[in-house]
Amino acid sequence: MSKKVVLGFSGGLDTSFCVKYLTQEMNYDVHSVIVDTGGFTAAELEQIEEHAYKLGVKSHKTVHAVRSYYDSVIKYLLFGNVLKNNTYPLSVSAERLVQALHIADHVQELKADAVAHGSTGAGNDQVRFDMVFHIQIPEVEIITPIRDLQLSREQEIDYLKQHGVEMNFEKASYSINKGLWGTSVGGKETLNSKGILPEHAWPTQVTKHTEEEITIGFEKGEPISINSEVFSHPYKTIQALHALAAPYGIGRDIHVGDTIIGIKGRVGFEAAAAMILIKAHHALEKHVLTKWQLNWKDTIANFYGNWLHEGQILDPVMRDMEAYLESSQRHVTGTATVLLQPYRFQLVGIESEADLMNSKFGKYGEMNSGFTGEDVRGFSKIFGNQVAIYHKVHNKD
Repeated sequence: MSKKVVLGFSGGLDTSFCVKYLTQEMNYDVHSVIVDTGGFTAAELEQIEEHAYKLGVKSHKTVHAVRSYYDSVIKYLLFGNVLKNNTYPLSVSAERLVQALHIADHVQELKADAVAHGSTGAGNDQVRFDMVFHIQIPEVEIITPIRDLQLSREQEIDYLKQHGVEMNFEKASYSINKGLWGTSVGGKETLNSKGILPEHAWPTQVTKHTEEEITIGFEKGEPISINSEVFSHPYKTIQALHALAAPYGIGRDIHVGDTIIGIKGRVGFEAAAAMILIKAHHALEKHVLTKWQLNWKDTIANFYGNWLHEGQILDPVMRDMEAYLESSQRHVTGTATVLLQPYRFQLVGIESEADLMNSKFGKYGEMNSGFTGEDVRGFSKIFGNQVAIYHKVHNKD
């Protein structure tokens, strides 16, 4: 009797290879599961299921996790304005952890003997998947054919062709991971320290060339509307914003960062909605939060983003930081106006009833309505008093 293995499946080159290898070479009954975190249409999910059965899986399951992905992770990345190395909005880092948790649940449902994923041995995903599995299903064997065999994409393609598998191998030359918070793109151009992705490699082609002004509404830090159209859930706002902005070529970049395993990594990404929302949300926060709220938010969010990137979603300290981030958003309500242009966007400004930039208390650089010149004269002397004493003591000569 064959053993059961649950395979995290996307329908791409790596996981297609895994199905064939696990069935042909290891004699497993493969039960594939795809966790949709916003990267697929209903038609694409149907095609992936059909592809899985053609490859030879015993069963296939689709988990719809877009809403829970936003509620459990993306919301806090937005609250923290998290950009890894001031560049990358953790598009794939975050969704891999949510996918791993759902895959682990499916392993328990099926009482499978093993779990498998298609990660290579040179990236972050292998650690993220493995760590969640070690914690959630410690008794289950983890199988990773691509990592264990040290396969190149060309070798995977050759193997699948030898076993009669038909798929778009030309498209498979780029590793594309699409989700609600953005899409990563890896290819030969990102394997070196110099090189940009060709136009055809980007998931969304540039079709908009005239500028467009939009207004994004936030309620307690969460995006709820675009141009006064209120959406039923913030994830739908994200999807609508991506549809508006991605055709401008907005949100494209290449991220260079330190991987969990200690090597440098380079990857292209497209994240129009994430980049616009983070910048618009941050602009609103700068108007409605105090100096020290902003300061501590930055400190906590930087750690939160790095720890999430390194797969530590189950560390209880993450819940503590999420509580602070949520608390900080109680007055982050208002609108941000953004100008969309080809390959770029500009923040026009914000409107909020909680705006602390209030002319009743003074106009920066012009009028000191809330205090007098004598107030400032005395404050300046006291504020610098400790440093003045230091210099008097140490500069007697």
